[in-house]
Amino acid sequence: MAFRSNSKTFSGGYRVVTAAPIRILIADDHPLLREGVAAVLSNEQDMEVVAEAGNGIEAVELFRKYTPDITLMDLQMPGLNGVDAIRAIRGEAPQARIIVLTTYSGDIQAGLALKAGAAGYLLKSMLRNDLIDTIRMVHAGLKRVPPEIAAEIAEHMADERLSEREIEVLVEVARGSANKEIARLLSISVTTVNAHVKNILQKLHAKDRTQAVTIAIKRGIIEI
Repeated sequence: MAFRSNSKTFSGGYRVVTAAPIRILIADDHPLLREGVAAVLSNEQDMEVVAEAGNGIEAVELFRKYTPDITLMDLQMPGLNGVDAIRAIRGEAPQARIIVLTTYSGDIQAGLALKAGAAGYLLKSMLRNDLIDTIRMVHAGLKRVPPEIAAEIAEHMADERLSEREIEVLVEVARGSANKEIARLLSISVTTVNAHVKNILQKLHAKDRTQAVTIAIKRGIIEI
């Protein structure tokens, strides 16, 4: 993004040039979190919150309107999720600098967000200590991914991904559905469901259905 500056002329004819503040869009469906982040940023002289969005659709619309320097993006929002909002924004403005703020530490969600074009990834538990520095780093053109998130991505990089059908089966398993019920809901045979469950356990290195669900939630493969 182009460097912007403000200048002020004083008596005597000399001018002092100062950098314009970093203009920030906050996108999160929780008003209290938006208010808290905005309050923290208001204490920084080099930062200015220009808009707040309550869902992904608003985030894209407000980005178009304000073209902020930095967008803080939640992943789980109604209307349009954070990853799809990142794709939409970056599709129109490839130079957009976006930092994900999320409660999800799993490698799947992080990988999708970074692949979509996010330059930073922060857990909401890290905001108090890391938000300000991360904004400045990303605004300067750097990337910021916490070591624990990077390690999680690296650990599962070679893992075989679940297919869309396997994820559908796993969602039903998480809801407590038996294989016969899953077969009925998905219009497939019980034998096929059994095969999918076997593949899911192998791919997630899980010993049983309960552990598979736990692993899938932790990694961000499914939500409940």
